Amino acid sequence: MPTLKFGKYLTLATAALLLLATAPGAVAAAPKAADGTRAVPAAAAETWKAPLSTRGRYIVDADGNRFRLKSANWDGAQGSWTGSGSKDDPANQHAGQNSYGIPLGLDRVSLPRLLDDFHELGVNSIRLPFSNEMIHATTPVPDVAVTANPELRGKTPLQVYDAVVSALTRSGFAVILNNHTNTSRWCCGVDGNERWNSSQSTQQWADDWVFMARRYAGDPRVVGADLYNEVRRDILDDPNWGLGDAHDWYAAAQLAADRILSEANSNLLIVIEGINWTGLPVDGFAHGRPTLTPARNLSHTLVAAHKLVYSAHFYGYTGPNHSGATGIGETHDARYQDLTRDQLYQVLNDQAFFVSSEANQHFTAPVWISEFGIGSGETGAAARTWFGNITDYFADHDVDFAYWPLVGWEGHDDWSLLRYDTSGNRYGILDGSDWRGTAWNRLMTAPTRTGSVPEVPGWRMLATDHGDYVQSLRVRAGGDWNPGASKAVCPDGERLIGLGHSGVRALCTDVSTGDLRSSAGTQTVVTDERHVPAGGDWASGYTKLQCPAGNFLIGYSRRGGRTSAALCVPAAGSLAGAGRTVWFDRSDNRPPGAAGGDFANGDYKGQCADDEYAAGIAFTTRFGASQGPAALLCRKLN
Repeated sequence: MPTLKFGKYLTLATAALLLLATAPGAVAAAPKAADGTRAVPAAAAETWKAPLSTRGRYIVDADGNRFRLKSANWDGAQGSWTGSGSKDDPANQHAGQNSYGIPLGLDRVSLPRLLDDFHELGVNSIRLPFSNEMIHATTPVPDVAVTANPELRGKTPLQVYDAVVSALTRSGFAVILNNHTNTSRWCCGVDGNERWNSSQSTQQWADDWVFMARRYAGDPRVVGADLYNEVRRDILDDPNWGLGDAHDWYAAAQLAADRILSEANSNLLIVIEGINWTGLPVDGFAHGRPTLTPARNLSHTLVAAHKLVYSAHFYGYTGPNHSGATGIGETHDARYQDLTRDQLYQVLNDQAFFVSSEANQHFTAPVWISEFGIGSGETGAAARTWFGNITDYFADHDVDFAYWPLVGWEGHDDWSLLRYDTSGNRYGILDGSDWRGTAWNRLMTAPTRTGSVPEVPGWRMLATDHGDYVQSLRVRAGGDWNPGASKAVCPDGERLIGLGHSGVRALCTDVSTGDLRSSAGTQTVVTDERHVPAGGDWASGYTKLQCPAGNFLIGYSRRGGRTSAALCVPAAGSLAGAGRTVWFDRSDNRPPGAAGGDFANGDYKGQCADDEYAAGIAFTTRFGASQGPAALLCRKLN
């Protein structure tokens, strides 16, 4: 397993990638409290208010003001052992740094001073990795691991993690919890950490996330849950995005996200990283980094609709189809640092930033580059040019980012923004001699959007490919409204506006009206034509599932290929607009320039206009014909 410039480990068979993240800006240190910790600096306290949510491509605070994630990764709690030899031998730790399963640097520098240095960098948020093994560890960390912080002696790794979280948030930082590994072994190759369920069950993984989200639910500045790091191939199998099997990252992320939001903390941002690597890194064999490209055709819709953030990692020595390996396992694919500036920018958009740059799509969301980085000792011209180019991209496109890593040991990991020797002396990006400083200063001083971000319409995909997709908490609370069928329901606050002919996919929105639903908890399951008024046959010869007067569609169900039921709820106001039939059994039928994007790829789609609501679904029961949705009854909102 070769080491790549003290970045991350990359193993041949999986070619898992390395990624890193950070951000500077200048915030004055806060005065010390009586206990020696720092209270929230005035500048930080005035700048943002928890919780965070999303509006289109932007993350916003509780007042609707833009909150740009200018982050760094404070690693260590995910583990540092490289997988061979004694775990107590520093030589067997990544970069010779034994983290003892807690954030690095606590043996050398006091927490208050570390936080002062973080503020001097200008970061406003910390991605804080942890392992599932750390959560369950019961042995206290050795005293040597917390030499500079004796108050942490006798604490377990999780208790130390608690103290770090508390100190960070008291000091004004936003904290994003990051499940980095299953085991406390350095990633990211064939190491037992390839997938969320490589060394544990999906159930245990999701349970651990609920536990962690509940643990910090009382701390509003714990703002996010970054579900899993660098999902990738193991020796035999690839992860996938939507196949419905045990390796389906799309489904696992959906499960964990909805459980966190519905069982633990509805205020958290949910960060879902793309797939980091599939295939074998051998010329002539399929291989590469899907990253976020699958989201174009299959995106996530959470039970809290404004909490989704997508994520990707980029390092210069990897590439769109390059694992980052040298020697054995190296292919002839270009690395990112081999690309011209224009080529790099196109690849960045194709692999990740289309998600945030294409507005009003079912996949539109903020994109956080939660890892990228380079060493201060890097001398290669291509690598240095890449670093300048990618930080220029982040600056020019106002990107949310996080550098890897934040803290390291002097003489060991020159990738770190801040390095400390055994006496606590500091080195790194704040030194004038660090060549990375020029690029960082431009990134941190470039113009950025600030202030209020207007609310924008939401567009969400429903996908019943492998079962239910009920994203309304109000509907979930009422139980199973059509047992045995595959059911799909829009998130609370949105209405159904589009359907695919197969009935597998649908589109939801709040465009034009916002939340249209009455506060009344009633809902109607429609399985026949009883609500079609006399003389109101809007789809002659077809079975029509029409909502009662004053109601609109929020969901539907199917049994196999046959439409099964429509779910309707009452509107808060009058719904008496004129109606029209939108047929889509033989071709697409969507308004010109319709928003939402291709929400049912490969399927005929029907969609109401933005100023309409869906009031009914028509389908045929003719022998030999597709019995999926064939038409929508679309009515004017007023």
